[in-house]
Amino acid sequence: MKLLITGATGLVGSILAQKALSLGHEIHFLTSQKTKVIQEGKMKGYYWNPSLNELDLACFEGVDAIVHLAGASISQRWTKKNKEEISLSRINGTRLLVDGIRQLDGKHQIKQVVAASAIGIYPSSFEMIYTEDYLPKRSSFLEEVVMDWEQEEDGFSSAGLQLVKLRIGLVLTETGGVLGPLKTPTWFGLGAAFGNGEQTQSWIHVDDLVGMIMTAIDKKWEGVFNAVSPNPVSQKEFTKTLAKAMRRIYFLPPIPKLFIRLVVGEMSTLVFNSQNVCAEKALKEGFVFIHPELLPAIKSLL
Repeated sequence: MKLLITGATGLVGSILAQKALSLGHEIHFLTSQKTKVIQEGKMKGYYWNPSLNELDLACFEGVDAIVHLAGASISQRWTKKNKEEISLSRINGTRLLVDGIRQLDGKHQIKQVVAASAIGIYPSSFEMIYTEDYLPKRSSFLEEVVMDWEQEEDGFSSAGLQLVKLRIGLVLTETGGVLGPLKTPTWFGLGAAFGNGEQTQSWIHVDDLVGMIMTAIDKKWEGVFNAVSPNPVSQKEFTKTLAKAMRRIYFLPPIPKLFIRLVVGEMSTLVFNSQNVCAEKALKEGFVFIHPELLPAIKSLL
């Protein structure tokens, strides 16, 4: 099988590409850096620039499925400029792919698209348990971004392709991701919860996310799936578990909301939002999590 991956040099995309290669698949990937338009073994790069509406249509040649992961990081200060980049990077990139496929006028063999989305589409709640059936509303910046993103992704369906949207939770990786900024203070015994620490955090180990992407392709999934572990935890439990995995003390009181808001501004909603997201749909499809529990999941990455 030949896959086209966007975001192939990112934290998740790079691991996905290596996994796909190990299974014998060929990889096409898109890059906005012309120096990376190279071929190494079964990986071949193609140029695109969503902000300038530029795409090498040769990237689609022989491709069976697309994995669309590209989008600017939301873990940056939410200035007006950065907010625009976060939104447009997702909208423009998706629209460019859909338009490119339509330009081929059916002269391709692409059958399926697995497109990234995010649990940010669900509002913060200390009571709700969110399934894929929830009807989202536009009541926050993150909800607007993800709703606009998913709306553009519907263009793949309109182009006749089978579409899977993965609403991805907090991704645990060896470097970067949600663990990256927490490991250093925790190492020095300075780990602490944010706010009251009761907010629910729905997370997923990167190996399980990659596994879910490959399973979605292999098993011909269709529709929206929550890409989260079946065992979400409170923010306080998350930081305690990280300290335990690193064999470090955990004694500091929670960091007040006001302080965090002063430091990072509106982006503080990323750590204060409570989203208890259900993985039942993936489980019903037979997906087996390698790392369903937080403590062994973290230990596997340290």
